[in-house]
Amino acid sequence: MLDHSPRFAALPCAPGVGYKPQHFNDIMKNPAPVEWLEVHAENYMGAGGRPLAQLRHLSERFAISVHGVGLSIGGEGPLDAAHLLRLRHLCDWLQPASFSEHLAWSSHDNQFLNDLLPLPYTDHSLTRIVNHIDQVQNALGYQMLLENPSSYLAFEDSTISEPEFLTQITKQSGCGLLLDVNNVFISATNLGFDPQGYINQLPLAHIAEIHIGGHDEQADEYGAPLLIDSHGCPVADPVWALLDYVLASTGPRPVLVEWDTDVPDWSLLAAEANRAANALAPVFV
Repeated sequence: MLDHSPRFAALPCAPGVGYKPQHFNDIMKNPAPVEWLEVHAENYMGAGGRPLAQLRHLSERFAISVHGVGLSIGGEGPLDAAHLLRLRHLCDWLQPASFSEHLAWSSHDNQFLNDLLPLPYTDHSLTRIVNHIDQVQNALGYQMLLENPSSYLAFEDSTISEPEFLTQITKQSGCGLLLDVNNVFISATNLGFDPQGYINQLPLAHIAEIHIGGHDEQADEYGAPLLIDSHGCPVADPVWALLDYVLASTGPRPVLVEWDTDVPDWSLLAAEANRAANALAPVFV
């Protein structure tokens, strides 16, 4: 059986940010307090050019987390072998500290969708996802992390709660968890459950990385709050509070600030990373 322990050094238990090329010079000159960077795998599967050259420079100075958005781990069909091969090539030369993907699907047959779509939590989908994760981990040669989704509806077909579903995936596949705290808050608001109760049901020891990000607030047809995972604004205060709760339970973990749309100047992103550093500080005491 494959040893799924990480092949590379773990990410530092410190703030990280999602890397954007417009921040390259600022990061190289004055990255504090950022100690690691996340890149989306699909942006670096080409054969060369400035993006790969910049990534090589960054990898000499920072730990890198590779975050996939195109494997369609939750899809009904088999994983795309060519896509998995490209991912393996990227990880082989980059030697990242972490690789993660989403509990979602994004392709069907030969159609690729520009979204991460939800799935029902059943024994059937559990077996399929565990098999897909095994395939990824065997291809890469080390453990991957799986991220919890942001939810806007619940499936009538679901027979397993999301925390239990994630717990069973970690037990059966040996993967770790990437806990997106913003996604938990969004799902709890939209579906009406207690976010702290959700956290309490997770296998906390398997959480190897944490994400936080911004969300937009709208209203549904009945006037109730509807939160949208936008990654386009500062992290909301209730999400920071939930992060504090998580860190008090898990101890120090790598914490990533995501900001993917309406990307701000580096000074604003660095300020968000400073706030993440402040959240981590009491955990080390």
